Amino acid sequence: MTFVTALALSIAALVALPILAHRLRRVRATELRFAAAHLVASAKPRARRRSRLEDRALFGVRALAIVALALLGASPFVRCSRLSMQRSSGASVALAIVIDDSMSMRASASGATRFDRASGAARELMASLREGDAVAIVQAGAPCRVALSATTDLSAAREVLSQLRVSDRATDIDGALELSRGLLAQLPQVDKRVVLLSDLADGAPHSGPVGEGSGLPLWAPLEDIRGRVDDCALLSADRAGDRVRVSGACSAGATAAGREVTVALGEQVLARGIAGGSAAFEVSLTLPTAAGSDLVARLSGSDAIAADDVAPVLESQGPSSIAVIADSSDESVATGGAPVLEQALAALRVELPVRPLPGLPDRDEDWAPFIAVVLDDPAGLTPELRRGLQRFFDRGGVALVALGPRSARAPLGATLEPVLARAVTWERSPVTGVDAASGKVGLDESAASLVDLSAPSRAALAADDRAQFESLLAWKDGAPLFARRSLGRGEAWISTLPFAVDASDLVLRPAFLALIDVFVARARERASSRRSDVGSVWRFQGASSVSATGPAGAIAEARDRGAPVVKPALIGAYRVTVDGATELHVAAPALVELDTRPRALAPSAKASATGDTHADVDASPGIAVALLALLTIELLLRVLGAQREPRAGAAAAG
Repeated sequence: MTFVTALALSIAALVALPILAHRLRRVRATELRFAAAHLVASAKPRARRRSRLEDRALFGVRALAIVALALLGASPFVRCSRLSMQRSSGASVALAIVIDDSMSMRASASGATRFDRASGAARELMASLREGDAVAIVQAGAPCRVALSATTDLSAAREVLSQLRVSDRATDIDGALELSRGLLAQLPQVDKRVVLLSDLADGAPHSGPVGEGSGLPLWAPLEDIRGRVDDCALLSADRAGDRVRVSGACSAGATAAGREVTVALGEQVLARGIAGGSAAFEVSLTLPTAAGSDLVARLSGSDAIAADDVAPVLESQGPSSIAVIADSSDESVATGGAPVLEQALAALRVELPVRPLPGLPDRDEDWAPFIAVVLDDPAGLTPELRRGLQRFFDRGGVALVALGPRSARAPLGATLEPVLARAVTWERSPVTGVDAASGKVGLDESAASLVDLSAPSRAALAADDRAQFESLLAWKDGAPLFARRSLGRGEAWISTLPFAVDASDLVLRPAFLALIDVFVARARERASSRRSDVGSVWRFQGASSVSATGPAGAIAEARDRGAPVVKPALIGAYRVTVDGATELHVAAPALVELDTRPRALAPSAKASATGDTHADVDASPGIAVALLALLTIELLLRVLGAQREPRAGAAAAG
């Protein structure tokens, strides 16, 4: 409050004047006729009785009038902290409101969360818009999303704002700003602006200033929600037998020293441990013999964000190995050692365990550790192996089959189903080299290394099988060298040359390493890890039906490029049912979101040309009307009071 405002409000102290006036008012005594009174000489009165506070209604009106007069004098100096749009002319405005709904916005700011503060600011901006203005709403939690495309329907925009909720995602400020500029680009309004309501904590505090080089005017007004806060989070909790390993991390400058880590089943605590004093910590706990499932790890104490102090315990991380089935007895590798295929996987450093096997597993439990399998020139599959391979595809596995002379000489009763429905033939190659322009899916650049590929013979597919596959790289006559097809939730890849140096020099060329690299990447993608950062997409390629229940309840079904997907927005456990089979998946906090240090803001984004944070509140018209009403009431009360006095005197005389 300024001195001028306080001085204007001090007028209210004059409310004491009516009190004094009513207390000091002289009261005329009521006259009574007495016959003998004329015989007594009159004398001047030496004292007058002061009346009590009378006519309280009139006093109340006068006191209120003085208070209203004080408010009227102070109203020109009163301002409130509200956001509003500034208009340089009367033209309409196209506005994009970017609201940060990431996990760091759960931190407290002036008694409420930062997200609540941002939502309130967005509503204030909406109140300053008028008919003809266009507004778009973008959410800056990663991945950034369009909550509302540009529209002139302001009531619809207010409805969308009321439905926005904070999430546990990471932050993508740059992507959200780029998206908002794209939404405004095609609008007819000349005056286009972007307002960013964020704490600017995107995990990259040393990156360039936000809004630097922005093509549209940017305004980031909420300085009060920016600043580093201390937060620690549990990132994972994995169980192996009776041991649970809990890992966590803290924001820059904070530690979890002395805070207790517990593993509980419901409200029953089964194990306890103390976190270390470093920014990243790990605690290993021992469970009782019969600990059960559905365990939860918790971090005691309090910090800026409570949502990330809990982590569901996963029994295991699921399949993570690659099975390699190759016969090295026929290979003449000059350096000796492991088969070429295993050497290629080692050279690529795929960071996944590679397990050589003598043959395909024949039991379902033996398939469980693998996300991918590579078969080099298999001699057909028995019915038991075919059923196991089909179940492997059904749960999302990926297989690469290199066809060779043994594949064409499969014994009776052994086929290559479910990969190929028909038998293959081993025939002489009619052409030399591949068509470099036919390369797809990461093989386009390396295809040039195979333009002179020479192979005496190659595998030929039946017409029915060839129609089922998508060619990834073709020979010059159009026959596929590498191809793939979807099977269940997984994929089958084939090569019409075996991975042996006796058959061709394919394995000695860069394209072979490129093929293995793309294949492994595809296997990782389709494996659908059971734990991933919140906001990532869980894709279930090949599944016919997927339903999920998370911390906020059931999740609406969504599809992306024809495949069912689940997009977790909150930290916690998700029960995902895929074609009738239920799996436990966990959305974990994004490590970058723990860095709550804000990025710098470009000077242009602090300018007030776009909006104002101090809007005038002119209440003087309403106060003036109220003051006139009080004065009118006072006059009426005085008139009524004057009429009552003569009647009271006449009644007393009678």
